[in-house]
Amino acid sequence: MRTEPVETVDWHTGGEPFRIVPQAPPAVTQAGLTVAERRMAAMASDEVQWTRALLCGEPRGHADMYGAFLVPPDDAGAHLGALFWHKDGFSTACGHGTIALGAWAVASGLVPASADGTTDVVIDVPSGRVTASVRTVGGRVADVTFINVPGYVHARGVEVPTSRGTVAVDIAFGGAMYAVLPAERLGLRVRPEDIPLLIAAGREIRDALNAADAAGHPEDPRLSGVYGTVFTEEAGPPAHRPDGTRRLHHRNVTVFADGEVDRSPCGSGTAARVALLADARELQPGDELLHESVVGSVFHARIARLTTAHGLPAVVPAVTGTAYATGTCRFTVDPDDTLLPGFVLR
Repeated sequence: MRTEPVETVDWHTGGEPFRIVPQAPPAVTQAGLTVAERRMAAMASDEVQWTRALLCGEPRGHADMYGAFLVPPDDAGAHLGALFWHKDGFSTACGHGTIALGAWAVASGLVPASADGTTDVVIDVPSGRVTASVRTVGGRVADVTFINVPGYVHARGVEVPTSRGTVAVDIAFGGAMYAVLPAERLGLRVRPEDIPLLIAAGREIRDALNAADAAGHPEDPRLSGVYGTVFTEEAGPPAHRPDGTRRLHHRNVTVFADGEVDRSPCGSGTAARVALLADARELQPGDELLHESVVGSVFHARIARLTTAHGLPAVVPAVTGTAYATGTCRFTVDPDDTLLPGFVLR
């Protein structure tokens, strides 16, 4: 138990919360570790897990809370490192969090930026080095483009038994492994009233795929396993633009970890979606994916460049969104509190 107060800066990206903890617990700030190694240290530390549970759980958080501990980067080539966390543990990637971190770093002055222009904030995360390109107008952050690690298709048409019938899903990597399928295959829609059923289906799909070891990373077992299930639907037909490129408009909801719901269009999930669409030739260089969330917020995604990863065709996705500050918090701990570090009740 830690009894000293915990200071946080809270933001949201497309409606999804992101709680930034500038002063991380000592177990994950020691010298000589990479951010990927710091994630493993966090998972093994009772102190770090306790602090995560304090900030995620009620009454200070909720079942869908998300945040990060700021840690030293791998080397001087990055501005900062981040350990992403949620109610169930520590994730390998977080696109909406990267967008929020970029906006915070510029807005707070941590990374100097001109009043008008674009400033790259380089961040080391467990899945690799990513960039938040922050565009400022009149001294304010206008939007942030998240340049991710390469994304690629891991598997197509994997059959998964669920309580609503057997469905075929695709698996793609976008910093984490995601199962992706149209919601209509389960007789559902990407809409708020279907969220309870989507949560149940997302859990079933994730658990079944992980039980079958269906998403092993080709090089780093720390990145293995399905992290979330992305349910999609088309929001309208493709729009053909004067320059010959297209704009796709899709809607999605991502159910990640153990039943958490992403209010944003999900940055790393969108990256996985870009990889799948590129592989199917539905999204070409120059095209744009308008990716809408279940609450109506939108990311604009594109292929930054074509590449390869682990011998597979891959893309470097670029995902643009906005993030806004919601408050600063000073969480205190009463050692007599019988509910410490907190609880999760959905």
